[in-house]
Amino acid sequence: MVISRACSRVFALLTAASMVMPIGAQAPNFKPQQRRWWAIQPVTAPTVPVLDDAGKQWAKNEIDHFVYGKLQAKGIRPSALADRQTYLRRVTLDLTGVPPTADEAQAYLSDTRPGAEERLVDRLLATTRYGERWGRHWLDVVRYADSDGFKQDDTRPNMWRYRDWVIQSFNDDKPYDRFVKEQIAADELYPGDTKAITGLGFLRLFEDEFNQANIPLRRQELLNDLTDNTSYALLGITMACARCHDHKFDPLLHKDYYRLQSFFSNIKIDDEATTAAPEKVAAYNAQMAKYRAAAKPVLDEMEALLEAPRAKYRKEYTERFPEEVQRVILMPAQQRTQMDWQIYHKAITQVIVPDDSVMARKGDAAAKAKYKELEAQLKPFEHLKPEPLPNIQIMRDQAVEAPPTHVLRAGAIDAKLEEVEPGFLSILDPAPAKVTPRPDLGSSGRRTALANWVADAKNPLSTRVIVNRVWHYHFGRGIVGTPNDFGLMGERPTNTELLDWLTSTFTGADGWSLKKLHRRIVLSATYRQSSDYRAEAAEQDSDNKLLWRYPRRRLEAESIRDSMLAVSGLMNPKMGGPGVFPKVPKGTEIQEGRHWKASRGPEDEYRASVYIFARRLVRYPMLQAFDQPLAIDSCGRRQETVTPDQALEMMNGEAAAGFASALAKRVANDEGQTPEALAERAFRLALGRAPTGAELARTKEYLAKGGKDAVEDVALTLLSSSEFLYID
Repeated sequence: MVISRACSRVFALLTAASMVMPIGAQAPNFKPQQRRWWAIQPVTAPTVPVLDDAGKQWAKNEIDHFVYGKLQAKGIRPSALADRQTYLRRVTLDLTGVPPTADEAQAYLSDTRPGAEERLVDRLLATTRYGERWGRHWLDVVRYADSDGFKQDDTRPNMWRYRDWVIQSFNDDKPYDRFVKEQIAADELYPGDTKAITGLGFLRLFEDEFNQANIPLRRQELLNDLTDNTSYALLGITMACARCHDHKFDPLLHKDYYRLQSFFSNIKIDDEATTAAPEKVAAYNAQMAKYRAAAKPVLDEMEALLEAPRAKYRKEYTERFPEEVQRVILMPAQQRTQMDWQIYHKAITQVIVPDDSVMARKGDAAAKAKYKELEAQLKPFEHLKPEPLPNIQIMRDQAVEAPPTHVLRAGAIDAKLEEVEPGFLSILDPAPAKVTPRPDLGSSGRRTALANWVADAKNPLSTRVIVNRVWHYHFGRGIVGTPNDFGLMGERPTNTELLDWLTSTFTGADGWSLKKLHRRIVLSATYRQSSDYRAEAAEQDSDNKLLWRYPRRRLEAESIRDSMLAVSGLMNPKMGGPGVFPKVPKGTEIQEGRHWKASRGPEDEYRASVYIFARRLVRYPMLQAFDQPLAIDSCGRRQETVTPDQALEMMNGEAAAGFASALAKRVANDEGQTPEALAERAFRLALGRAPTGAELARTKEYLAKGGKDAVEDVALTLLSSSEFLYID
């Protein structure tokens, strides 16, 4: 396979005495320290360290051998294992985003047979909540949103199908190499696979000002966004820094930026694609033909009525473009070059719009009235219309032949330098990529070459990056502390041997299985340690980079809300579908017009947070308060702030108050309970444990003195507590 041969050349080149890369007329050498860049060295499985007797007693699997060795070198002993109840809550929140139920806790805590932890983890990984929790992490990385961004922030009505595809892929434990390939080139690699094609939504997640008049600039901005975020998300490199010049720190050339961009230069937006099987598409078209035949007299009259407004609309919206774009729109199709077609596809959607929009904007009063009458006359034929096909929003190639890609001086669209072919990073492979066109699919084959390279087990960047991401989300910090930047200015690995052992095992024996990687991590003694602070260890490793204890950390915004839904008994377990719109406070910016729909009640209010409509520029207030990122750039590591907004959201927010009220009703579900019984039940439902003596005494006293809202006050206090909001 040509891609494999290309990858095999990479590692021979890395050990060469020098590496000369032609860049136009120049042929610069990479410096020795650049060739020693740790992240591009081949991934090899190191020998698992041998432990002393104390280490053997502590360790649970190979991960612990590597961690123990680093601690031992610093004279630090690891922490003892956390108690079973703490571990239960930790691993359940970590893998599913919600705390364990009382029944789940009882089942695990009463299971004293060997292998109880393994059975617990296997059960958690088999739940659908796992995909919702870990799919959300991936959606951060690829900057998922249900809207365009920019001033209009127009809705992408079918983008949610990509979100559901991600969640299902995690739940199915789709091998990560296949997961990546489907997102880059499903249409080329797996033609006819109607499930895989939805993954191409990855290519459609860029910000887009759809009504921009400068179409060449819009195209370049799209390609820049896609190039930047592909490099962040899949390769862990800051390729955007090479858009205008050679990277100032990493061995990434100005030319490399456009070599990578060239893989995408041929793609166009396809918002009419469908996941329906060919026979269903054929049946749909046949039924639509029956509808049109039956309604032909009315449709013909509507068409005649639209002729003048449509011509007026198209003329006006064509003339708003610069002359070069107008020329492309108006020229005969056979005269367009591949670049012309790129401009045409992006411009024509502003010129040819739905008939309703044409009539609303350009029809006179009489025409609008008549059009309304004709719409009424169509109603008797509505029963002939077929059910709509499931549409997806993706990108695919416009043709077999691709338009040229040029290096741009300082990234300026009007400052073209030499033309480049698709290629990988010059320091890894300076030759152009081997691309096999697919005329049978009407596609260039470029994305296949890229997908195979990114998802190759020998790729030293992409393989390490995903393993590090999983580690990061389990511990709050990756083995490399900068998940999106493996470059020379990013953080160096705290345990290179562990990262490489995990990576080689992940792509080898574990067959790219993310669930197996999770299982190894959460069953390790490293993960199962107590989170207690130890001054003598902190003196040697104040940031706990070597993991001498479990790092206590706050839940992400979505898990905070979902945990409240779960313990209050309100959680709606329904999966998938279009984004939902929980109520937001009056005056919230996202309530402006089309930006936020009215809540449909429980259907919207109590769904898992991953299903909340993801407006790109503004966020659901509760999630925003707890640091949900804007979907502008790839987010590999969320901020964890402490702000007054968070306390106010918990104390005064309508959402938190509603969850507390529901929890209070669960607590007081039987009449005649004593304050002691109420306190006991409140703690068990919210925190999964009985109250301590002091907690019980204070809660009983408050309940005895409090009024009708006393139980709600207790419920809100527990939901606002650090114990509830943090993974211990």
